[in-house]
Amino acid sequence: VQLVESGGGLVQPGGSLRLSCAASGFPFILTSMTWVRQAPGKGLEWVSSISSGGGNTDYADSVKGRFTISRDNAKRTLYLQMNSLKPEDTAVYYCAKGPKLQYSGRGQGTQVTVSS
Repeated sequence: VQLVESGGGLVQPGGSLRLSCAASGFPFILTSMTWVRQAPGKGLEWVSSISSGGGNTDYADSVKGRFTISRDNAKRTLYLQMNSLKPEDTAVYYCAKGPKLQYSGRGQGTQVTVSS
């Protein structure tokens, strides 16, 4: 299993970023996928999950209405569109294989910093 996140960076409050996660080594098209994040000094926080076909999505209350999870099964890539970013969204973001309560196999992560 290989998961490679990208797309993080420094953005001002209210800005947007789109994270990507390139997946290989497992049947991506058959696998639910999840984004989690870890803020400085805190534990892992579940952010969002998407079903294998993309038809079902779920979000943490803290990001609902601002973040959108999606996937392109032909490209074996998972996405997280993040809008209206807040300083409290600052974290390392990881993609993981599996659904909300059973994810595993995180990538190396991508840093998102929201600051003016």
